[in-house]
This record gives sequence, C-alpha cells and structure tokens, in this order.
Amino acid sequence: MTDCVFCKIFRREIKADVIYENDSFFSIPDANPIDPGHSLVISKKHFENILDLPNSTGPELLDCIKKTSEILIKKYNCEGFNVINNNFESAGQLVKHIHFHIIPRKKGDGLKFFA
Repeated sequence: MTDCVFCKIFRREIKADVIYENDSFFSIPDANPIDPGHSLVISKKHFENILDLPNSTGPELLDCIKKTSEILIKKYNCEGFNVINNNFESAGQLVKHIHFHIIPRKKGDGLKFFA
C-alpha cells in the first residue's frame, strides 16, 4: 500500500522513533497520545486488520507487545498498561493497517476504557 501512513513509516519515508522491532513488527510512539507513553505496535507487512494477520505471526506480535510494554513501564514508571486493537471503522480503526495501542497506566490516572 503506497499511501498507507504506517507503510511509509516502516519504509522510513516518514520519520518516527522506533521503540522496538523484530522481523515482523515494530513499535513507535503514537502521534496523538491519549496519555504519556501511548505507543503503537505495527506490522511491517500491510495487513488491514487482525482477520488478515497470519496466525504464524503470533509469537512475534506477542514479543513486540511485551518488549515494548517493558520499555514503557521502565521509562514512564507506570504500574500497568492496556493493549487495545480496533478492527474496522465501526470499532474505531482509523488507519487500515493492523496496529495495537499500548497505553501505560498509573492508579488514578483517570483514563476509562471498560468499566
């Protein structure tokens, strides 16, 4: 996908600070964070949503989520984190390229996702 913003970031056509990467995924800070440390885990290959993502990428996806989260916990001295994945526009997916939000959390931070 030549016009995909995440593909452009992966091809280094758009500058972004890479937090962590492996063979199939990379993580970067979110351009519009909802809280300090809000970051994205993104597939290097273009897949529109989780239904398109091959099952074989599961271990590398989990690796990137875990390593990125560990880095964010240390950097932001947080007590926990949320991992969120939106699929399709009706569920809040804005960029049609699979990605996962990691949101560092602290007790009493006021963020509410699911109550």
